[in-house]
Amino acid sequence: MRAGVSEKHVRYDIVIIGGAIVGSSVAYYLREEGFTGSIALIERDPQFAHAATTLSMASIRQQFSIPENIRLSQFTLKLFRRLKETFGPDADIGFREGGYLILAGEAGLPILKANHEAQVAEGADILLEDAGQLTRRFPWLSDEGIAAGAYGRSGEGWFDAHAMLTLFRKALREKKIDFLTADVTAIARLGDHVTAVTLDNGEMLQAGLVVNAAGPNAGKVAALAGLALPVEPRKRNVFVFEARERYTDMPLLVDPSGIYVRPEGSVYLTGGAEPEEGDGPADPRDFDVDWPLFEEVIWPVLATRIPAFEAIKPTRAWAGHYDYNTLDQNAVIGPHPEVTNFLFANGFSGHGLQQAPAVGKALAELIVHGGYRTIDCSAFGYGRVAEGRAFRELNVI
Repeated sequence: MRAGVSEKHVRYDIVIIGGAIVGSSVAYYLREEGFTGSIALIERDPQFAHAATTLSMASIRQQFSIPENIRLSQFTLKLFRRLKETFGPDADIGFREGGYLILAGEAGLPILKANHEAQVAEGADILLEDAGQLTRRFPWLSDEGIAAGAYGRSGEGWFDAHAMLTLFRKALREKKIDFLTADVTAIARLGDHVTAVTLDNGEMLQAGLVVNAAGPNAGKVAALAGLALPVEPRKRNVFVFEARERYTDMPLLVDPSGIYVRPEGSVYLTGGAEPEEGDGPADPRDFDVDWPLFEEVIWPVLATRIPAFEAIKPTRAWAGHYDYNTLDQNAVIGPHPEVTNFLFANGFSGHGLQQAPAVGKALAELIVHGGYRTIDCSAFGYGRVAEGRAFRELNVI
């Protein structure tokens, strides 16, 4: 493993732009699928201080509206179940299978039911319960304005994002991957092929194939190759608070307003106050916490939904960016239809961490074997972007 460009590797068979969980997963599964060519994994933030991966809420769910999204997360869930077998006896990401509880009022009930049908059809262990059943199951919950909720009894929860990323990055050390610390400043293209990637240190890497795994920066990376990608950074705040009551049975609860909360040891994490539509792209330098969101938006919702949370104490918070697909809040996966050696793994809109291993596996199969084998990701292809045809995920959290 080299930190800089090796003289004998001025040309790489595959250049992956973005070295967090998506890019690392692609590199990992390329080797697992038997790819023996040279691979460069480029990351501009090697400490991942501002990465969407490490600043996320680090959770996994099967409660999506689209079967393909459910399947992607189920692949990662299976990986979690065989973590030690895959990465060694010490592998641990602190996975807590606490479940999700997604609530709906009368207006949202038809969508909740339709989503539940899709989830059950894919084998997910999700219960659909009315307000009375939910308050019996969770006595601390207020059913004000609630018609029903979908509760994941198993196969959903949260984990340590840093630990997961570290597992993949450590595994890559044995797989002859060149880790390059740099920012990509240009991508050369000759007709329907990208040919080279230029770094901010002046180096130019000849590339047989380029994978865009640049997270919130993916739209700008695509533009360097003269390609349009409707992905931009969106800022999201996560707040930590203390409460006198500790509800150990609390799942990751999502209120109809979009506000979510879950336990984390002796404290709670909450967020979801930003408008899903219309808040616009984030300044890539802005990681300042928007504290008024907690006081003005989140706290009133928490106090209504969980009456004991009328008295809570905020302690700290952080802000991060994620790669928001403005077309349909869904991933863009696979090659550009014309520039076929430029591949996308972008636009996950908040669920990239949980789906990255599956996407890495899928793209590796596509590159090595010429087609998807484990999970068919054709529905996420770039073609819909070119046509302006939304493939919309309704359960965006």
